Amino acid sequence: MKKSNKIIAILTVVLLAVSIGAKAQTSTTESSSGGIIYSVGIESSLSVGSFNKGHKGSLGGSIQADIPLSKQWFVNVNTGYDNFYGRDLDGQGPTGLRVIPAMAGIKYFPVSNFYVQADAGAGFLTNKSDLGYNKSAAFLYAPEVGVRLPVGDKSFIDAGVRYEEATRFDSDVVGSKINVIGLRLAYAFGL
Repeated sequence: MKKSNKIIAILTVVLLAVSIGAKAQTSTTESSSGGIIYSVGIESSLSVGSFNKGHKGSLGGSIQADIPLSKQWFVNVNTGYDNFYGRDLDGQGPTGLRVIPAMAGIKYFPVSNFYVQADAGAGFLTNKSDLGYNKSAAFLYAPEVGVRLPVGDKSFIDAGVRYEEATRFDSDVVGSKINVIGLRLAYAFGL
């Protein structure tokens, strides 16, 4: 297991242990009247692992809907657009990845304002022909931790940090496997 994967696994175990031991069971979702919470955000990431050799990081945007199962548990669906900036490796100019992620997952609030989220789905490459890759889609997963801070009756600022990884878009190209640590800053609201 690579060093970055070990660190992420350890952090996940620690966060889950803290979550299980937490006594407070309320969340910011109480002010949302039990309805769906939508969010629109900007995302940025830094490349890690072998993906860092060919790509610097990304900038993009996303939309998400959190559907309540209880005051602490939500099912979420999200999509967006990510532009992964390429490095100039062969003197021909940098070539980046343009990806549309489509994921679904679960979000849990162990304590007020703090959540743990896990998403999985697919990333769709929009510039496959420019890169010469042999696949236009890859399996994508992203564990995340974050906070949702109320700024009004049904509105919030949502900030999360996640680790995101995908399978390769081309089985022959080492740098075609997304591997990033990202930040999402969003405005969330209930209707």
